[in-house]
Amino acid sequence: MRALLLDGYTDEPACLGVPPFISPNVRCMYGALVSAGTDVRYATIDQWRAGEVDTGRFGLLALVRNVAVPGKYLRGMPASDRELATIGGVFRGTSVLSVSDQAVPDGVRNAFDHVATGDPDAGLFDLVVGDGFSDRRRTREEWGRWLEAGARACAEHPDHGSMLIAEVQMYRGCVRFASGGCRFCVEPLLGTVISRTPEEIVAEAKALARAGVRNIRLGAQSCVYSYMAKGIGESDTPTPDPDAVEAVLKGVRAVADPEVFHLDNANPAVVANHPEEARRITGSIVRHCSSGNVLAFGLESADPEVARANNLNATPEQTMEAIRIVNELGAAVGGSGLPAVLPGINFLCGLHGETRRTYETNMHFLRSVLDEGLLLRRINIRQVLPIRDEFPGVRAKAEFSRFKRAVREKIDLPMLGRMFPDGTVLRGVYTELREGGRTFGRQVGTYPILVGIPYPVDLGRRMDIAVTGRGYRSLTGIVHPTDANRATLSMLESVPGIGRRRAMAIVRARPFTRSDDLWALFDEAGARDLARFHLVCGDVGRQ
Repeated sequence: MRALLLDGYTDEPACLGVPPFISPNVRCMYGALVSAGTDVRYATIDQWRAGEVDTGRFGLLALVRNVAVPGKYLRGMPASDRELATIGGVFRGTSVLSVSDQAVPDGVRNAFDHVATGDPDAGLFDLVVGDGFSDRRRTREEWGRWLEAGARACAEHPDHGSMLIAEVQMYRGCVRFASGGCRFCVEPLLGTVISRTPEEIVAEAKALARAGVRNIRLGAQSCVYSYMAKGIGESDTPTPDPDAVEAVLKGVRAVADPEVFHLDNANPAVVANHPEEARRITGSIVRHCSSGNVLAFGLESADPEVARANNLNATPEQTMEAIRIVNELGAAVGGSGLPAVLPGINFLCGLHGETRRTYETNMHFLRSVLDEGLLLRRINIRQVLPIRDEFPGVRAKAEFSRFKRAVREKIDLPMLGRMFPDGTVLRGVYTELREGGRTFGRQVGTYPILVGIPYPVDLGRRMDIAVTGRGYRSLTGIVHPTDANRATLSMLESVPGIGRRRAMAIVRARPFTRSDDLWALFDEAGARDLARFHLVCGDVGRQ
């Protein structure tokens, strides 16, 4: 049987699978189909949109879309309900749909033969081997075997060989499952935490490396500091196991040596309650991972009434202490041009107990972080979705809008100024999109910051960019270094210290065989010093 695994993308609080990410969920499904003896092809929903996928050539269709949080995307967009219904409705073979949102419309459900409610990989395996589609959970042995076999799906991803980053899961579930966890999150409903061993995670990383994957992120779990922690199920803040985390990070580095090696979520209460263990784990992250890491802290709300009403992770005091601990070791700039590892903060609005004062409390917390000189790499503000529980939603809409605007103007902007002063060189920025005369790109990694280049650059290129300005959540930069002998007029006039008139003079005077001839065009020492950082004359250099 020929099977098509169509990736409608994953965007969940603990797991990324929108390009350039590929999720472990879809790779596990691919591995299950391979293990069942199926000839399987992986394709993305964007390839289907472009007319590159003929679904009629396959006897089995598995379509996955796991979207639990609203997101903004630079390129790939998760499959819509209409697209799901269209694809399933015209398919003439056996069709299986995997969605995290069980409230999908009946029209979507009815377009498919099976809708997975358990582990879709296990259901697909049982279906293909003749046992019938099931809603069971995969076994531990199947989990590891299918993820290793599914690594080869990466070779069929459009971003393979460039920006592709594989999300690797360390464990499933939430360590706060015994207390019910946060009221908005479905992770605690999975029950007892199931951790993969360091050996299993390293084996998957090795398989990914063999498949040509150069970038790995350890995500799809609620807290990296809680991996194999002591007291899971007995305490909401179990004691971290630094040796276990070290074994994973060191092992992945040894067998895969990824160019980008990042991770994601962390519970600030665990970090604050176990500072020595947390410092050891943070040290392991700095040693083995690449710079630019972001630990997303799920504060969700600094309002104690909201925290109590929704059984939230951490208090503002715990979160502040966790921010200090990560900044101690992680704020130093690494090879990518970004700090080694920094915390981010998640705010979730529309929860139980929220009032107008909640937004003032949240803003006060962020001001205290800024006033203390601490760094936050990312502040994520989103509205709660009624997946696990019904919520009142954002009722004070004017205050909500003012809060978002104030965060961008009064917190994000000065924070970016501290992290990315003019002249900061970001290594390995991929150009992805062009709008008008501007080009936009990002580095590979966890929550990469958008970089706008004020002139056209070929897409799909990887280059170094020097920062020349900042927006609220983005940067402006130019190609670094800029070759005075080859640059276009628009490239030259974007270099600090040049401007249009001097750029035209440079174009008329080139080619330069001596750097002194270039610098002779600069009358002002200040302008010359600004431009000297960015400009070269081919092989002549900046001298």
